Amino acid sequence: MDTNPLNAIRPGSVRGPYRRHSLAFKRAVVELALQPGASVARIAREHDLNTNQVFGWRRAYQDGLLGESGSPALLPVEIMSAPLAETADGEPTARAQTGDGVLVIESRHGRLRVQGRADAMTLRLVLEQLLR
Repeated sequence: MDTNPLNAIRPGSVRGPYRRHSLAFKRAVVELALQPGASVARIAREHDLNTNQVFGWRRAYQDGLLGESGSPALLPVEIMSAPLAETADGEPTARAQTGDGVLVIESRHGRLRVQGRADAMTLRLVLEQLLR
């Protein structure tokens, strides 16, 4: 039996059940916290949450544990003005310069240059958005 008075339950201090938050709510709060200049402490206060809880959700979100975020991962992109190049049927052209690790995609909207190694899934998302 614990006789320490600091561990005794005081009247009115019994904590209720933990609140359960949906994945959609957690993702929404995390996406607010990931905005440039956002204050995690302020966002936590506005949603009646503990700051450490929001930081934990943010870590889980970045590890992919909160499901699909609906937004694709970002790649470093350099926008350059260049003459338009199209195939005979008017479709944008794409060429890969494998020697220097650069992918250049040209369309009537401009030229997209991806430097370095891009994984296939990210490249698919970029192409889907660009060619729409």
